[in-house]
Amino acid sequence: MTENDINKDYSCMDDYDPNSILPDEALRRIFDTISAITETESIPIREALGRVLATNVTSEINVPSGRNSAMDGYAINSEDLPSDGTNTLKLIGSSFAGKPSDIKLKQGECIRIMTGAILPEGSDTVVMQELVDVSGDQINFGADTKPGNNVRQAGEDLAIGDLVLEKGMKLTPADIGLLASLGLAEVTVTRKLKVAFFSTGDELRSVGEKLDNGAIYDSNRYTLYGMLTRLGADITDMGVVKDDRELMDEAFLEATGKFDVLITSGGVSVGEADYVKETLLKRGEVDFWKVAMKPGRPLTFGKLDSTYFFGLPGNPVSVMVTFYQFVQPALKKMAGENSTMPIMMKVPCISKLKKRPGRVEYQRGILEPDKTGRIVVRKTGAQGSGILRSMGDANCFIVLPLENNGVDTDELVDVQPFHGIV
Repeated sequence: MTENDINKDYSCMDDYDPNSILPDEALRRIFDTISAITETESIPIREALGRVLATNVTSEINVPSGRNSAMDGYAINSEDLPSDGTNTLKLIGSSFAGKPSDIKLKQGECIRIMTGAILPEGSDTVVMQELVDVSGDQINFGADTKPGNNVRQAGEDLAIGDLVLEKGMKLTPADIGLLASLGLAEVTVTRKLKVAFFSTGDELRSVGEKLDNGAIYDSNRYTLYGMLTRLGADITDMGVVKDDRELMDEAFLEATGKFDVLITSGGVSVGEADYVKETLLKRGEVDFWKVAMKPGRPLTFGKLDSTYFFGLPGNPVSVMVTFYQFVQPALKKMAGENSTMPIMMKVPCISKLKKRPGRVEYQRGILEPDKTGRIVVRKTGAQGSGILRSMGDANCFIVLPLENNGVDTDELVDVQPFHGIV
């Protein structure tokens, strides 16, 4: 893309802009360009929560290791189960978890057994203790139990050779438990992505600084920090870069080749002091710089040597929308994750929504049950790209297609729940 192409600008208020590409096309271009990192590391399983598995994990043992009791009760041979009425067996011993009995049961005999204890030879069924009457060294029970009841077979959870966890999974607490059940102290994961970011603008002040006339606090670096932290990235905050051509050039040079990804917020619009695109053209490559979406049309994607670049808009909501729709899926793919995209569902919208054709809109909504238990969505209120509270109040995006011209009450809409993406 050339500088002449970039300078053919339309107003950010225009709903149609021939220089903009569709969100699906933008994501396709991003995915076609990036690739997953290959570097891995072995870490203790207690440190592996949220990390991406770099290799398949197969079981080298049976879990459980042997046939054991799923209940506290009495281990018997199923041939001693009565078809009706009751039966009486001789109680000849006991078996505890971790202390298996060496008794070999004969017909007409049983042993007391605890949950998790290995079944003795000659037994194949456990009668729950609540169904048994005990008198001295004898038990009496009825026909409530079926052959094989209350027994966990060896390898019932995991058998030798089973694929337990698949490469590309983001490890959950349950996954950590599975690894521990296999006796694995360490696991191989992809290394953390190295991501740097900075904000641009003479008007920006960091938290703790005094606001002078015309200045605003920079919230974007803090939301970016939070979103990147949830992804488990190795984060570098480069601060605020003023609207100065030389300072912008220095910041780009500092990041090039040092990080996997560089993210900026602001400076990608059409203002005279917006130097991000100009510097990217000078130092690297621009793939696209506008997306037909609202909020967030001025979105730049490119590359600086080995460092991928995302230039996000300056408005706080636009930063979050573009991050979740493009940057987060890209970072997940780069980290080797199998699942990169948020789920989409259709639900009735109980708010009337305004929209003009020409852009895909990501309105902020609240997904909730109505009085009848039906899942519905409503908008959070004002949808301006600078109203960060609209993200704080929301738990989903209401995604309105390019040619949509508004939504009537109770009309079905596409919704992306925040659960799993934010």
